[in-house]
Amino acid sequence: MKSAVALLLFLAGAAFASPAPSNSATVPITLDHDRIIVDVRLPLPDGTTKRVRAWVDNGNPDLWITENVAKLMNLPLSSETREHIGGKGRTAQAPRAVILGGMEISFAGIKEAKATAADAVGPGLSAEINLPSSVLRNYDILINYPDREFTIAAPGTLKFEGVKSKLLLNSENGLVQVPSKLENKNYNFGLDVGTPVSFLSGALLADFERAHPDWPHMTGAISIANLWGMSDEAHAQLLKAPRLQFGPVALTDVIFSTLPTDIMEFIQKRAGMETAGLLGASALINYRVGLDYKHETLYLDLRNFYKPRDMDVIGFILRPELDGRYTILGIADYDGKPSVPEAQPGDVLISSDGARATGATMGQVWSSLEGNPGQTRKLVLDRAGKQIEVDATVRHFLGDTSSDKDKKH
Repeated sequence: MKSAVALLLFLAGAAFASPAPSNSATVPITLDHDRIIVDVRLPLPDGTTKRVRAWVDNGNPDLWITENVAKLMNLPLSSETREHIGGKGRTAQAPRAVILGGMEISFAGIKEAKATAADAVGPGLSAEINLPSSVLRNYDILINYPDREFTIAAPGTLKFEGVKSKLLLNSENGLVQVPSKLENKNYNFGLDVGTPVSFLSGALLADFERAHPDWPHMTGAISIANLWGMSDEAHAQLLKAPRLQFGPVALTDVIFSTLPTDIMEFIQKRAGMETAGLLGASALINYRVGLDYKHETLYLDLRNFYKPRDMDVIGFILRPELDGRYTILGIADYDGKPSVPEAQPGDVLISSDGARATGATMGQVWSSLEGNPGQTRKLVLDRAGKQIEVDATVRHFLGDTSSDKDKKH
């Protein structure tokens, strides 16, 4: 009888005991505009948790949250506002941790977060919090693009595979650079999986465009180059480089967008070293990317052999508004003419082939604008309060066929 009572007491205690902390977690990812979005749980003051979406952003050391997250977690907010991506925002006390796949991810050492009153931490995103480089650097990280999985683990616990490369780590903020080669010249490129497109300094991009007029190039940040809808995106220069040696790995058909001088200087200052630009997620979509911060090593494990994405889209440059609408900033030229002549800057994209743009993420909107060259998309636009229908043709931008090389975009 005593042994039975003891067993019941043991089982009762086990039922209420806290689970053993995990030292690793693997969770599925959503690739939205090639940005990595995962589910995390916020520990709330009443002992419960709340699920929200998080953006894995190793190219940014700043912690971003929405004011909704701050209020849920009872984090004090400042009264004054500061500039934040997509508009003004306040600062908040940083949370202690979040939970990802059963593993507690500590935010120790981060004192404050940039908080926005919008529904997401950036226009066109679904995430209410980001996982910045200042947090990720304290862990082993594996981004498995082919299998759509994200793994985070205690330092030294992951077994990495693939080609090794030395990382140049800024130990203060977790930003990393990779020694690389472009046209047999040595450069450092930052690794930034938080951005879909790769970036090159404006001066270097102009130099390569002059030296290689046969490299596909155009004006206008369409498709993966359309990030936040900043005004300069309508005039951004895009260039497709046939080859970039990123560490020891040769990447082909890398699409670069312009980094203006002031932003380039800001990036170099935060990197703490000379850099030519950033390598974005679209160039690594066939790889498992391992970041061993402790040993300052990058692992690139090729798992797929898909051809890098072509820019086969409707040629809009869009601005995601805080109210969920998408305003047309510009229309890219094709064969020297506007690719969608019936559209005008200032029009609002309502839908594409019935897929509603308002309230969608940037990735969802661009998926509705992609297709095979020559296909037609039926667009509904709002122009000064009046809805109009437009038949728009999918064009093959930045093409590299013999016929495409003669086109002036």
